[in-house]
Amino acid sequence: MSEQPVELQLDETGLATDLPRPQHPDEVQEVPFRPVLFRDDDLPTALERSAAWLRRVQEWLGEPVDVIAVHLDYEDEAGSPYYELKLLCNDEDLAGAPVALRAASRTGTTDGVAEVSSGTA
Repeated sequence: MSEQPVELQLDETGLATDLPRPQHPDEVQEVPFRPVLFRDDDLPTALERSAAWLRRVQEWLGEPVDVIAVHLDYEDEAGSPYYELKLLCNDEDLAGAPVALRAASRTGTTDGVAEVSSGTA
């Protein structure tokens, strides 16, 4: 079975060109975010695992991870209760852009970081 590719009409920020935009001063922010999921039967454990992950990523990045939202979902269906904790994290942070920018500034090269900008937040 072959899948037909779908062509998307996106603007420079990756949003659909036909997406209705809020009126000024409201905006669709240009920084993409990506959910990072932690799932456990026990909420404190899920929170501890997410905190430990955030500490490791912050150490790797050399700066705090940009987290815009935390979403908690609970399923209490008989026999399978769980907590699902999602951190909505900056896509550039997860891609290692701050690390690449620092490396490029130390070496004076821009190889591999031409599309990365440090001015988004």
